[in-house]
Amino acid sequence: MEESLASVIRSRFNLTETDVRTYSPLALAYIGDAIYDVVIRTIVVEKGNKSSGDLHKTAIKYVNAGTQAAMAEALAEILTEDEMAVYKRGRNAKSQSTAKNASVGDYRKATGFEALMGYLYLTDQFDRLFELVEKGLELTDNAFYKR
Repeated sequence: MEESLASVIRSRFNLTETDVRTYSPLALAYIGDAIYDVVIRTIVVEKGNKSSGDLHKTAIKYVNAGTQAAMAEALAEILTEDEMAVYKRGRNAKSQSTAKNASVGDYRKATGFEALMGYLYLTDQFDRLFELVEKGLELTDNAFYKR
């Protein structure tokens, strides 16, 4: 069985495993934002070798509060009870910052989505993380996802 990225990082840097439920929702969103970004960037790069500027233009269509909020809404019905609780904690967290190009509502939903991504990453639930990203892209009719 292969180790997850989070497990390898914990081992290499002598980090003690912490109960993820004790992390603040904004800490989960912080790491979740990065993980979601890596997933989307990987998809974008693998779909074609382009200039970094073109890659960035494509990626930012999917890594933004509006798209993440739409994905969160589309996925709500298929989230487990635990996943919905993590999402709601993230959505309801009081953040000091706001999105430049999104409504407060979309920003909060996106923060909930990112918290969920962080939770799934830190609990080594990669299959579920990928399943939700895939389904979210499909449900929000993102043409770049089409196989």
